[in-house]
Amino acid sequence: MRNGVRCGGSGFFSGVLKPDVLKSRAGAALRAAAATLAAAAAGPAASRDLVPFPHAYPAGVIVIRQGERMLYFVAGEGRAIRYRVAVGRTGRGWLGETFIEGKYLRPSWTAPADVRRDHPGVARFIPGGSPRNPMGAAALMLGRDELAIHGTSKAMRKSIGAAASYGCIRMYDEDVVDLFGRVRVGTRVVALP
Repeated sequence: MRNGVRCGGSGFFSGVLKPDVLKSRAGAALRAAAATLAAAAAGPAASRDLVPFPHAYPAGVIVIRQGERMLYFVAGEGRAIRYRVAVGRTGRGWLGETFIEGKYLRPSWTAPADVRRDHPGVARFIPGGSPRNPMGAAALMLGRDELAIHGTSKAMRKSIGAAASYGCIRMYDEDVVDLFGRVRVGTRVVALP
């Protein structure tokens, strides 16, 4: 799909940021926009901590521990930045390895059939930047089963820390913007039980 990317039952979003764009002057403007989004996001980033991480993953890898409802960005030297996340609900979660295939700021969202079936009143399309958009401030599209690590709407913030999504990894907006600035297309992502 060239005009949008399906997000594990969570919809389509558009606006991919390719590596060459991120290195350009436009990339500097996008990084500044991400910083502005982070500053504007509601609430403190209480879920983000620098913690010991004595595992064999190299710096720069994302490790998702489904049972803990935590995402770790490996910082190296036995440490990682830990973020509280929502994971896929029963039957929707996933395990294994993938990579970040695309980076998106303020992605739009189109509700797929399974979401419309489960929530008949949901809008079919929500533009990027809308406070009702479940994709939130940013999204990192994964190269596996059309899933993403993405932000959330204000109404869905309470789902962070639960098994609540259609398969995507959901973060507070301020946390996904922070992670967005730390990763690149091609970053390895590992999901563990």
